[in-house]
Amino acid sequence: LPPDILKAKQLPSVTFRVAAASSSSAALHRRAPRRHSPATVSVGHEGAARFPQGPCSGAMASRNPPLVTHVDPDAPPGRKAPDIGNRSTMGTSCVDDTDLEDVKASKDRDMPSHLLMLPNIQNQSLLSGFAYCIASCSMILVNKFVLSGYGFNAGIFLMIYQNIVSVTIVSALSLSGVIPTEPLTWKLIKVWLPVNIIFVGMLITSMFSLKYINVAMLTILKNVANVLTASGETYFFKKQHDRQVWISLMLMIISAIAGGITDLSFHAVGYTWQILNCFLTASYSLTLRHVMDSAKQATKSGNLNELSMVLLNNVLSLPLGIILVLGFNEVEYLLETPLLRMPMFWLVITASGVLGLAISFTSMWFLRQTSATTYSLVGSLNKIPLSIAGILLFKVRTSMENSISILLGLLAGVFFARAKLRNNSQS
Repeated sequence: LPPDILKAKQLPSVTFRVAAASSSSAALHRRAPRRHSPATVSVGHEGAARFPQGPCSGAMASRNPPLVTHVDPDAPPGRKAPDIGNRSTMGTSCVDDTDLEDVKASKDRDMPSHLLMLPNIQNQSLLSGFAYCIASCSMILVNKFVLSGYGFNAGIFLMIYQNIVSVTIVSALSLSGVIPTEPLTWKLIKVWLPVNIIFVGMLITSMFSLKYINVAMLTILKNVANVLTASGETYFFKKQHDRQVWISLMLMIISAIAGGITDLSFHAVGYTWQILNCFLTASYSLTLRHVMDSAKQATKSGNLNELSMVLLNNVLSLPLGIILVLGFNEVEYLLETPLLRMPMFWLVITASGVLGLAISFTSMWFLRQTSATTYSLVGSLNKIPLSIAGILLFKVRTSMENSISILLGLLAGVFFARAKLRNNSQS
């Protein structure tokens, strides 16, 4: 182009290959606006994507914001953050404090096309958050109803049945091509077996403690697992946490001790199982972080998404669960109890298995529609209505001192989520 046109248009320094050298200057001038339409993205020396100015540049920038956030490239889309509370035990990964809506376009390209066929709903963020809260609250309340309301004394069998329901649903969806899962190979199973043993112990101790402890106190006592996990990260992985994180963890310990002292329905067996569950939960998170890279290398695709972890954990838990059923002599109880001859009881425990899987699906959906900050805060705030519902539905006797301890623990959980996200964003 003539020098005066180049100076007037201030085109970026990009070399174009022109097929027809004999084209006239006027023809090239007519093509130039088409080659440099507002939809073109130019990259400057800083490496940040920017949109050229033009009549539609403002609208284009609003529809396609610059991709300036940083996301772990190894983490598959829709994964959730584990160290912001123990909301699900099906699978965990680390998610930084990023707004996932900014990287929605790049994530859509990475996700299989059949997973993007979501219904055209106006406010999916609100709906997905509501579904996640309902699933996570209902799972605990239904389990509590089965163990305490029905008086079912075979917690290991309940875990096995729930895992069979999850395996059946995930396998059916995977075979029909609705969701992607990694094939289970002996190499992957050998790498994952230590994690699965801890996973089974975590589920069983959770069942045993839930039978004796009310839901509100159980929620507060589970915060102790966050303390153990943060301490393990500092000791084993040399991860530094700021002062606000440690303050919130200290408040969790104080609320757990005060809640246990003022608990009118204190049960030593239930508290013992729950303390063991906290150690196993922290061990699961730390071990998962240690073996995740080896597990990814053992897969054919080089990645391991959450649904694959759900399938892997639940399949491997079945033979170990059967051994534990025999070891804890639950077979004799199962043969004698009249509950297994009640269709309504089977419907309830089947619903508990579906809800366990629904937590994984809804959490991935919610995290995909919103930011990691919103996801973690909703997960922490969700414990408040869960605690209230547990007290009201099961008519738990409580005192003012115990209620204050529970409230302190719930607020400490919210404060911990905020401090953890701030610490991750700064690091």
